[in-house]
Amino acid sequence: MTPKGEENSGPGLEERITGALVGAAVGDALGGPVEGYSPDQILERHGGRVTGVVGPWNGDAWRTARPIAPYHKGDGHVTDDTLMTHALVRVYATVRDHLDAYAIADHLVPDLMTNPRWIPELEAEALLLQRLFLAEKWLVARLAYGHVDPREAGTGNIVNCGAAMYMAPVGLVNAANPAAAYAEALDVAGAHQSSYGREAAGVFAAAVAAACAPGGTPESVVAACLSLAKDGTREAIERVCEVAAAHRDFESALVPLREAVAPYDTVGPDYRAPSLAARRPSRLHSIEELPIALGMLVVSGGDHRRAVLGAVNYGRDCDSIATMAGALAGALGAPVPDDWSKTVAEASRLDLWEPARTLIEVTREIFERDVRRRRAHERAIAELGGPRCSD
Repeated sequence: MTPKGEENSGPGLEERITGALVGAAVGDALGGPVEGYSPDQILERHGGRVTGVVGPWNGDAWRTARPIAPYHKGDGHVTDDTLMTHALVRVYATVRDHLDAYAIADHLVPDLMTNPRWIPELEAEALLLQRLFLAEKWLVARLAYGHVDPREAGTGNIVNCGAAMYMAPVGLVNAANPAAAYAEALDVAGAHQSSYGREAAGVFAAAVAAACAPGGTPESVVAACLSLAKDGTREAIERVCEVAAAHRDFESALVPLREAVAPYDTVGPDYRAPSLAARRPSRLHSIEELPIALGMLVVSGGDHRRAVLGAVNYGRDCDSIATMAGALAGALGAPVPDDWSKTVAEASRLDLWEPARTLIEVTREIFERDVRRRRAHERAIAELGGPRCSD
């Protein structure tokens, strides 16, 4: 896609797509075992900050320590963030074009319900539906059983990061076109989320697309987000990233970033005991995960290892925060540490690179189709006496 005579500006499309998807999975796996805890609790539990793959919070008692969620989080196992991301890649591989809410109803939901796959946290072959939390099971309840209009199915669900966490493929398919990524993700996410949860999905996809642009930086990614984001989501991103710009290590940023996002976060100070106003639609609020992921991207200067470790040690919903931070750093072209990616792939028993290979192929097909559609539109407008586009 590079014009003749011009050199690539940094990593190419293939490297960025691979970096984003593998980088997201690595962040997810590192954040899983400390999800739901505070930075102080993480520090005490691990005798210092987390610096790589760690075991379950409750050690060998992980099966029974929290009977309501008997998942093997830790030891390099990815969570539902990665599994849903890979599921969305499979939808792209089937449709081989831009997606909308109907593609979620027609392809993603049947995949969740009918195709057993290896689920690392369950250490078994199972339906992905059996691993998902209720906010994601909503997709099946509303679309498969409720027969709700896919574009409106997200209304009524709790407002959280459930849709945003797996939107990186939308940004990658629309690489270097944040506005297109934003619009497509809002349509896709309409089947799953509403309010600021849906908005976050659109903005995260836009952030990934912006990160893929030649010469992209953390600052250009944030600028693209601010140009598109609405309401509380925009304000939260702006405030968090202003604070992040004053820090160059995540240790000093942990408390200030939480303080910056707190006024926009409905969950409240105790992540495991949400406030009464938690996760309800609002134009004043934002999910916590996206602004913090962008903040850690700024703090790290776009370095994958530092962005992910900042997200992981932040705690709270840190698997999703690290998924987003890892995707963004990878899309910018930052190398994903080989030791992490190999460990996560082996522990999760997943080929983390196969979804990237698939999406690279599909992205090229969609781009070529987009060019043909654009040229047809240009010819039609010219025939109507409108302005002619020069090459």
